[in-house]
Amino acid sequence: MKSNKPISRRFWSLAALWLTVWFTAIGPSSAQDGGECNIKGNVSTRGERIYHLPGQKYYDETRISPSHGERWFCSEEEAKAAGWRRSRV
Repeated sequence: MKSNKPISRRFWSLAALWLTVWFTAIGPSSAQDGGECNIKGNVSTRGERIYHLPGQKYYDETRISPSHGERWFCSEEEAKAAGWRRSRV
């Protein structure tokens, strides 16, 4: 009879990966000042790394996909230091 262990291991590995991506995408809490990291780091279709601040035109529409190299920042300084630029609109 065939063992189910390899399938079970793959399932739990994928479940752990999915949870990691999910919790990263919803915006982790900031270690700074107890606030939230609410600056969205988005990679454009041309590969530009752009950050969006709350209140900017495309902030609400922007979705973060860690699998595409996108991430959250806790400050503009952090985003700039990582090589990202501010959205022009």
